[in-house]
Amino acid sequence: MVDTAERTPPTKKTPSASLAETRSTTTPPGDARARIDVEALGRQLLGDWAEIRLKSRELSSRPEMQKVEGLSLDDQRARTFEQLKLLVENGQVHRAFPKSVGGEEDNGGNIAGFEELVAADPSLQIKSGVQWGLFGAAVLQLGTAPHHEKYLPGIMSLDVPGAFAMTETGHGSDVASVATTATYDEETQEFVIDTPFRGAWKDYLGNAAKDGIAAVVFAQLITKGVNHGVHAFYVPIRDADGAFLPGVGGEDDGLKGGLNGIDNGRLHFTGVRVPRTDLLNKYGDVAEDGTYSSSISSPGRRFFTMLGTLVQGRVSLDGSAVNAAKIALKIAITYGNERRQFTAGSDTDEEVILDYQRHQRRLLPLLATTYAAGFAHEVFLHKFDDVFSGRADSDTDRQDLETIAAALKPLSTWHALDTLQEAREACGGSGFLTENRLTSLRQDLDIYVTFEGDNNVLLQLVAKRLLTDFSRKFAKADAGALARYVVTQAAGKAYHGSGLRSVAQTVKDFGSTGRSVNWLQEPSTQRELLTDRVESMISEVAGKLRPASKLGKKAAADLFNSQQNELIEAARAHAELLQWEAFTDALDKAPDAGTRQVLTWLRDLFGFGLIEKHLAWYLIHGRLSPQRAQAVTAYIDRLLTRIRPHAVDLVDAFGYGPELVRAKIATGAEAARQAEARDYYAAQRASGTAPTPEKSLKSPKR
Repeated sequence: MVDTAERTPPTKKTPSASLAETRSTTTPPGDARARIDVEALGRQLLGDWAEIRLKSRELSSRPEMQKVEGLSLDDQRARTFEQLKLLVENGQVHRAFPKSVGGEEDNGGNIAGFEELVAADPSLQIKSGVQWGLFGAAVLQLGTAPHHEKYLPGIMSLDVPGAFAMTETGHGSDVASVATTATYDEETQEFVIDTPFRGAWKDYLGNAAKDGIAAVVFAQLITKGVNHGVHAFYVPIRDADGAFLPGVGGEDDGLKGGLNGIDNGRLHFTGVRVPRTDLLNKYGDVAEDGTYSSSISSPGRRFFTMLGTLVQGRVSLDGSAVNAAKIALKIAITYGNERRQFTAGSDTDEEVILDYQRHQRRLLPLLATTYAAGFAHEVFLHKFDDVFSGRADSDTDRQDLETIAAALKPLSTWHALDTLQEAREACGGSGFLTENRLTSLRQDLDIYVTFEGDNNVLLQLVAKRLLTDFSRKFAKADAGALARYVVTQAAGKAYHGSGLRSVAQTVKDFGSTGRSVNWLQEPSTQRELLTDRVESMISEVAGKLRPASKLGKKAAADLFNSQQNELIEAARAHAELLQWEAFTDALDKAPDAGTRQVLTWLRDLFGFGLIEKHLAWYLIHGRLSPQRAQAVTAYIDRLLTRIRPHAVDLVDAFGYGPELVRAKIATGAEAARQAEARDYYAAQRASGTAPTPEKSLKSPKR
């Protein structure tokens, strides 16, 4: 066991207090240089939009902005809507909009501030995202100057609450197949919006059940008998009294598993007419005579270009999921460092539960992944800002952004749920209490894994991009060339340059477990192992899919379906590699040598954790020998011991103080209880009034 010394209970601090004030008083054993500068690390973690994040956290620390548990459905919704007004008053919502309508055109800063709202209330974050990140962004990104001038001021001021009507009951991820139609009437120069059947109702829409008075409706644009695919239309849905306009109907989605501050609902349309000019026509337009035109001739490319402009939802979900994981770990690790159970190494004092190896195994790898996901998000956010500012706005840049979004959002949202659940369990009964937030956050973030794109569908998009890149490289290659590639791309990556000549050769190992650990510790080795897995998985699937071009549609679809799981696993491996690379690059920005050392251990824990998780693949494919596979787990155990003394500092560096964490077990209550109990028993022993344990009275056996 390590670090069982009593710690100073944390004190309450104001939002402006220094990060250093929450530092642990523990002196780490071992290498004296391995010390974390918590305040400096905290500044690094805030990233390049630090001031905006801090201002958003300050706003989130105000009680009127925070979730109140136990409210009725109506009261939760009313409170969240009032909080949107406070965001407007605070100037939080205008950053991404054009300067011509009073915005700041700061796309990265907008996302950075927005994702911090998860600390206040995920319902507030997502409802504001519906209003300004979906409804408003659709008008901005899919409309043109007349739409901006006419509609954005009311959207920005919240005078016009709106819904983003894309998803249908029968079509969620498959947006291209939505069934709602917008048919052009040349005589009146209007589009007629219709919902042809129940499955085509627009569903799960924030602001649809109560607050919204307009919507951006995605529908199949039909003119002169030709369907030109999905386009977006600005459609009023309610009058000044809150009643549906003629032809518009809907209903409330009701109580949900989380995010009940948002009034999700359904909409349907029967002969609803909107002016021709309310087609958001940046990528496709209809003239008065019904002639369709577009600057993008390919319907498929046009569709994906339109959807690509709305990628910011996935960016913000990635960042907010990481922030939720940070809060969960702040709670669980703080509690684990104070909570004591069992006198394993003492006749009197109980052990701090974070000193138990199993507890470290539960939480510290999640901490490493959270750091990796956080560093990857900062890279992602810069890519987003570059594209949306126009600094890097080529087709390739946009495709790269969409691929990164589809890769990282699944990993971070799944990770947030895993972290919240493990943190809840690691805090025992206390973790199940609503006052300690973990169950509430878990419920609210549950939907993150399926909205803005179901995670599995998004990873399939990533896999298709990887396959496309692969096929471009080998467009005219025969099967022999592909086989040679499989050999070549693994050569020299893992086994003293032995390549992949045979399984017997590749698994042959030299030296001790210690030497194996040294080899695995090398960043180049970790990079090669992670990269090799992605490349090999994609090349294997590509080889199996190669006959598809010669098959009929049904047979080709069946063949692709037979490889779907492998494709998604390859995409996930690609996203894990992106996170590892971002973490590795971030080490160069560490504020000092001691902090860099601890972060390097944490990066290694993340990398070794990925390799351990996929050990079966590495063994089956001859990339690791059994001895080196054992070295992976052995070194993880060693890393846990090294990182343990710094665990509290690592979560303190996240910068979420008591006013944002809002969990009693992480703000000094448990430390006070433990101190009281230890003092009580110590006083009994000192005074001689402690009762004698029965087992000490029994005679030893002879």
